[in-house]
Amino acid sequence: MDWGIRNRLSRILRPDDGRTVMLAADHGYFLGPTHRLEEPRGTLTPLLPFADALMVARGLVRNCVEPSAQVPLVLRVSGGASVVGADLANETVITAMDDAVRLNASAVALSVFIGSEYEHQTLANLGRLVDRGIDCGMPVLAVTAVGKELEKRDARYLALCCRIAAELGAHFVKTYFCDGFEEVVAGCPVPVVIAGGPKSGTERDALATAYKAMQQGAAGVDMGRNVWQSDHPVPMIRALRSIVHDGATDDEAFAIFTRLKQSGHLQPV
Repeated sequence: MDWGIRNRLSRILRPDDGRTVMLAADHGYFLGPTHRLEEPRGTLTPLLPFADALMVARGLVRNCVEPSAQVPLVLRVSGGASVVGADLANETVITAMDDAVRLNASAVALSVFIGSEYEHQTLANLGRLVDRGIDCGMPVLAVTAVGKELEKRDARYLALCCRIAAELGAHFVKTYFCDGFEEVVAGCPVPVVIAGGPKSGTERDALATAYKAMQQGAAGVDMGRNVWQSDHPVPMIRALRSIVHDGATDDEAFAIFTRLKQSGHLQPV
């Protein structure tokens, strides 16, 4: 792996433990103004000091993230479909690699829709993006998307998706947690980060998912709605960090969340 790619990856996956807490905020590229992300700057700014990376589209970077922010960017570069369109899987690359470099991105992200009508199209997108990434030292995150068909999130399907993405050259993969998740990780030769998906029932539920994923080999989490749709987003992301980087259990992390919530989240963990 080229030095530039390894250097950029080390900004996202912490070199001391190889893990990451990514903050997902790219939902607007297909969902529009999502609940509690209607005004992204106000929602995201308090969370950025606690995120190892921010996953976002270029429009939000330029309009809602201060250039002085030190958070590494994972830039969403695929799109072209919306939640009201015919098929969310009909994506292409909509952001040039040159623009990712101009924005000083640490990685670029693209969705693949394996098993859909657009499987070939999105996998070809990934292959070409990896080629461009190699040209300029940019890591590629493959997102194993399922569109509106959430029932596809089982271990056999997700293991297939992750392995194919890695075989095509993705440097790390984002996928869903599932029963048998350790099989997904075992079959994927690159780091696997879990998606948060729609907001869980409670913060405790989301923390339990994160803990189980880390115990079963995940390299980290990329959560959005389970953080910024919480009534207490800063305590929530700090509790996630305790699981990912400090080895806390879900019960310990929930105790941290509760303590920070009650104290106005100003005290150290």
